[in-house]
Amino acid sequence: MNNDNKKENYEHNKPAGLFADKAYEATSNTANSTLKSAVTESVETQDNQPLSTEPLTTTISMTRKTIASGEPLKLAVVGHTNTGKTSILRTLLRDVYFGEVKNEAATTRHVEQAKLTDSQTGEVLVVLYDTPGLEDASGLMDWLEDNTASRRDGIERLQQFLAADIAQGGDALNSNEDYSQEAKVIRQLLASDMAIYVVDAREPVLGKYKDELAILSWAAIPVMPVFNFTDSQDANIDEWQTMLARRNLHISTRFDSVAFEFEDEMRLWQNLATMLTHSEMLEQLMARRTEDWAQLYDEANIIIADFLLNVASFVREISEDDDPMPVLQQMQEAVRQSERAMQNNLLNLYKFYDNDVAATPLELKAYQQDPFDPELLKSYGIRTTSGAAAGALLGLGIDAAALGTTLGLGAAIGGIAGGLLSNTSSIADRITGVKRLYIDPATLTLLATRSIDLLTALRHRGHAAIDATQLLYKGEKSSIEQSLDNESTTVTPWPTHKLPSELKKARGKPQWSSLSSGKSEQAQLLRADMAWSLSVKLQ
Repeated sequence: MNNDNKKENYEHNKPAGLFADKAYEATSNTANSTLKSAVTESVETQDNQPLSTEPLTTTISMTRKTIASGEPLKLAVVGHTNTGKTSILRTLLRDVYFGEVKNEAATTRHVEQAKLTDSQTGEVLVVLYDTPGLEDASGLMDWLEDNTASRRDGIERLQQFLAADIAQGGDALNSNEDYSQEAKVIRQLLASDMAIYVVDAREPVLGKYKDELAILSWAAIPVMPVFNFTDSQDANIDEWQTMLARRNLHISTRFDSVAFEFEDEMRLWQNLATMLTHSEMLEQLMARRTEDWAQLYDEANIIIADFLLNVASFVREISEDDDPMPVLQQMQEAVRQSERAMQNNLLNLYKFYDNDVAATPLELKAYQQDPFDPELLKSYGIRTTSGAAAGALLGLGIDAAALGTTLGLGAAIGGIAGGLLSNTSSIADRITGVKRLYIDPATLTLLATRSIDLLTALRHRGHAAIDATQLLYKGEKSSIEQSLDNESTTVTPWPTHKLPSELKKARGKPQWSSLSSGKSEQAQLLRADMAWSLSVKLQ
């Protein structure tokens, strides 16, 4: 399936709510535009044609107003080209499809709108505007100094620029006279309540950035610098803050669009709220987002707990004389598919999708490895209890009597038929010659550890990440990395020989497993209460 089809499917099926609120409605260059009149004059179509032909001064006076109580906040996202404006919006929206993200200049060529709404009421709280990058602020500043009166206020000087030919673009102008991209930014700035100025923290403080801030200040709205890519070792935040303070910009914040931290997002909204007379909408947004973020975490842990119970209750019976290998291999494959389904459920929950737009953590080697590979058990510091007998079994083949006394069969057969546990302790089973095969505790512990690692990765991964090797954690290491650093360190959620009571109980409940019965919905209902109980322990 190509990427366009995936995006189309996503748009038709995307869930409503706070984390899926990008406005995908197509813009129009006719008078019957579907956009609201309050933003019609400032949002442009894909071919860069204005949506309104009203005189410039009328446009600004109609659209620009001081935010009042109960009104959505109109927030412009501005900055130099290639600083990550669209990337920040992708992460704020939890939307891997918003805009276009490339490692090159001038990717965004028009103003694009998105909305953040209350996930419970549907009320629009913030309208975001992604603007083109400022490409030549120093040249524009020279023009403003030469062609506008310094005694006029900033808005008047900017209006004079917007009325000039150089702001309109077109073939009549050479590249040195064309400031149409800057004009798009300024038009939106004048129609907005406030702006965030995105700073690439890796960049040194240069004169062009100082000129950008001077021009932005003339719009007479609050502007808050936001540092992107702050996790880089090349960050120059102290130098930037010194320069910003000299321009009376004392409130700034950090928000890395790749190495995401929910606390950083909350701090961003809190700092913006301090700059507003009426901050009710932002306060409502923060409260709802905090609730939704906690709910996502609860739902994710229930998904993991349900998966573990499904696997723990998985059982197959064979007669004493049957060759266990075919059954063992079938069970392994069923568990692999079940784990992948669980992983996809987590990805979808956090609005990451298997597509060509943004690489997912599943592309990392740690999540591709076979859970029945004994080397993977070792890398997580998980040991089985089978000891030397397992190695003997590997060389001699599977013996029916030994199978009944071997706990760590995952290591016993070297990953070919590993991860299974035979239980012949029942007297009735011994009389009838029945053997029951389960997934062993070591493999269950591995599956739990790897699931929790994936959840951590998703909670710390921005939706602007387009490379599978980009940072998943902010200064943290995954369980497997910690194990490699120190093999004696236990990083599993529980000791291998002490499974949680919920998983132990699942051993005697084969009807809980859809892998055993094939009845997915019925089995899930039977284990629902136990899944909730186990999810609390996973947290």
